[in-house]
Amino acid sequence: MKGEVSEETRPKQETELFRAKGGLLGKKQGIFASALLLETYLKRYLQHDSEALWKNKALQKYLEDISREHTRIGHMLHQTTLEESHRAAIGLRYAELSPLVAVFKEIQVAEREALELKSMCSNLDNINERQLLDLAADELQSINDMIEILYGKLIQILVPQDKYDDNDAILEVTAGRTTGGDICQQFTKEVFEMYENYANYKSWVFEVLNYTTAEIGGLHHASACISGEGVYKFLKYEAGTHRVQRIPEVGLSSRMQRIHTGTMTVIVLPRPDEVDIKVDKKDLRIDTFRAKGAGGQHVNTTDSAVRIVHLPSGITVECQQERSQLLNKEKALRMLKAKLYSQTVQKGHGERQSARKLQLGSRAQSDRIRTYNFTQDRLTDHRISYEVRNIKEFLRGERILDDLIRRLLHFAEQETLLEHMENTITSGKKDS
Repeated sequence: MKGEVSEETRPKQETELFRAKGGLLGKKQGIFASALLLETYLKRYLQHDSEALWKNKALQKYLEDISREHTRIGHMLHQTTLEESHRAAIGLRYAELSPLVAVFKEIQVAEREALELKSMCSNLDNINERQLLDLAADELQSINDMIEILYGKLIQILVPQDKYDDNDAILEVTAGRTTGGDICQQFTKEVFEMYENYANYKSWVFEVLNYTTAEIGGLHHASACISGEGVYKFLKYEAGTHRVQRIPEVGLSSRMQRIHTGTMTVIVLPRPDEVDIKVDKKDLRIDTFRAKGAGGQHVNTTDSAVRIVHLPSGITVECQQERSQLLNKEKALRMLKAKLYSQTVQKGHGERQSARKLQLGSRAQSDRIRTYNFTQDRLTDHRISYEVRNIKEFLRGERILDDLIRRLLHFAEQETLLEHMENTITSGKKDS
């Protein structure tokens, strides 16, 4: 048939497609078409259950095309006529596809086993063969659990991990400014304590770097270094503006007995390793001053507080948490390095950022992400339109907060998968 190429002559005609990493091997129009279908599906069902996502025909078609591509590459690598210069590029693509294809085939095998069990159960007598039915049901549940795990593995392969997910983090909270400023300051204190509790819940280390109190028991600003497994991954989507609606219980605003609206902001920065960021001492201006907050007998008696200005960028940090000027300087330097590192991170995100407005990873940290309506005892995360009742329990920073964060991570994975498919489409258009 016209256009068909034998396996013997295919290598010479197709290896050129592998000169660029991720190039599509043969039948690229088929993969391109299935990616288009999958993009349409994801846009319509982005917030649905992951099992439903993986059951759609478009994704199945895409994975089958990738599996066939993997098989063809395997055949090519066994061809003696293949030039060594091309063999290396093709081998890289083969290695790149192998984990994805392996998991996809495991899912296919498990699904066939599940279908066979269901068929067997339909032929059993519910009364006389009850024991066999129970055993089959248990086995079917085990297979379905395994399939769900494999779905998760498939997502992990298709969705590249954020390179900063394993980093520790610097978390900062700052009270907003409203006519009833005390409501913002009190709320800022509650949110900061929520994250401290969450760190304990996750068995992380929570080290306060700066803590500037307000007059009526709240917080103007505070920051902490949080260390542990997956800290930045779990906290990165907490960054943004948190809005509160409540009748104040303390402060001047409490006398008015009406609902006040205020805000506070959360900034989450990946903490760099020492090898990631270096600061030249000549680029720093270091000032000392008397601490204003808690700190024991040294407060307002010695210049223990430290302010550091990074002259090239204009970034300013200060620390007055410790009684020792040396310790405050060390902590301030850590905050400065995190801010400089964050600039590099944001630049990289900007270069990779897609045009989709819903992408969690591309939202500005100033965007309003969540509303805490105390009068209705309702919390709303605006990014995924998810509501939580019992704000008091949420602010404990335990299971309910962890559940919301995991939902955000799941949603972000689906969005990243959509972006991955869009990149495939773009690559397909360029190769066409």
